[in-house]
Amino acid sequence: MEPVTDEASTRAFALLASCPSLSVERLRPALERAGSAAALLARIAAGSDDLSPAARRELAAVLPRADACCRWLAAGSGRYLLPFTDARYPAQLRECPAAPVALWLEGDAAALAACQVALVGSRQPTPSGREIAAQWAGTFVNHGLVVTSGFAVGIDAAAHRGALAAGGRTIAVCATGLDRCYPAAHADLAREIATAGALVSCFPPGALPRKPSFHRRNRLLAALAVATVVVEAADGSGSLITARYAQALERNVFAVPGSIRNPVARGCHALLRQGAGLAASAADVLAGFGLAPAARPARTTRAGREYGKYARPALKPRLDKAGEILLDALGFEPVDVDTLVTRTGLPAQAVSSMLLILELQGWVAPHAGRYCRLVPAASEGRAT
Repeated sequence: MEPVTDEASTRAFALLASCPSLSVERLRPALERAGSAAALLARIAAGSDDLSPAARRELAAVLPRADACCRWLAAGSGRYLLPFTDARYPAQLRECPAAPVALWLEGDAAALAACQVALVGSRQPTPSGREIAAQWAGTFVNHGLVVTSGFAVGIDAAAHRGALAAGGRTIAVCATGLDRCYPAAHADLAREIATAGALVSCFPPGALPRKPSFHRRNRLLAALAVATVVVEAADGSGSLITARYAQALERNVFAVPGSIRNPVARGCHALLRQGAGLAASAADVLAGFGLAPAARPARTTRAGREYGKYARPALKPRLDKAGEILLDALGFEPVDVDTLVTRTGLPAQAVSSMLLILELQGWVAPHAGRYCRLVPAASEGRAT
C-alpha cells in the first residue's frame, strides 16, 4: 500500500472520505473492482452501482467541497489525507468495524504508528482529576507512549498539555474538520499539538461540530489506542461511550476510582462494575498494557514552561494544627464551606480565611463553589 500522491487520487479519496455512510468495509470491494479511487468515481459517473444509493447521494452532495479540501491540503506543510490504502493508516484501525475511509491529519503522521494510550474524562473535572490526567500523561510519554485524547476542555486538554510538558507526543482526535479549531479557546494548544504530535479527524475540512460527529470521534479515539483510561466521568459522559467502544474492540479499559460522593466519579465506578481495570496509578495502566518500555528522561519544552497551572511544588509549607484539622475534614472530595464548618466546629470566617491560605500554599483548589484537596506529588503512584 502506497500513499496517495497524485491530484486525481487525492481528490477522489477526499470525496469518498466525505461520505458518512462509507467505511473501509463497504468501500473496499468497490475499490478493488475499479482499481483506484479515481477509476471508481469515473465508474459511478458512468452509471455503475458500485456504491449504495445512499452513498451516491452523499457523494453528489459533497462534490462542491472537493476543491476546498484540496486547497486545505496544499495550504500548509504537514497536512495529509491518509486513505486506508496508505501504509501510514493505522493497521489496528483498518480492521475495525466502520473504520473511516481516510484520516485527515496535521502534524507528524508517524505518531499514528506509535503505541497509544487514550486519556479521557469529564469536561468539568475536579482539580485533582485534571492533575491526574496531566501527570499520568507525562508518565506515559516518558515511557515511550503517545497520549491520545479528544481535544475537549477539561481532562482531555489536561492530558494533551501534560504530554507536551513532558516533551512527548500527543494526538488530538477532533470532531470537526481540521480547518477549524473546536473549542476555539484551544487554538494555541492545537498549534503545539501539530508541532509535537498530530491533529487527526475523520471529517473533511469544512465539517462543523455536530452531535453525531462526537460519537464518530469517540469511536476513532478508542480504535487508535491500545488502552483507554477514564480519569473522571459523570453519568452519561461521552468518555463512557469511548470506553464502551474500546471494550467492544477488546482493548484494555481502565477507570480511576473516586469518592462515592463525587458526581464525576460515578461513570468510572460504573465502568469498574462492568469489569474495567482499576487504575490507582499510572503504573497500573502500564502493567495492564503488558508492555515494559524503557523510561526516558523528561525534556523541558515551551509547553512545560507554561505548565504551572497543572503542576505544583512537591514541598509545601508545614501546616499548623488548625490547618491539619481543616485538611482532614476536607478529605478528597469537593466540599462546601458550610460542611467544613459543621465538620470542624470552626467559625465560617476562620474556615474561609484558612481555605484561602491553603489554596495559596497549594494544598486545596476551588471547584464549582466548593473546595478540593490536592494530592501531594510525592504520594502519587508513579511508574519508573
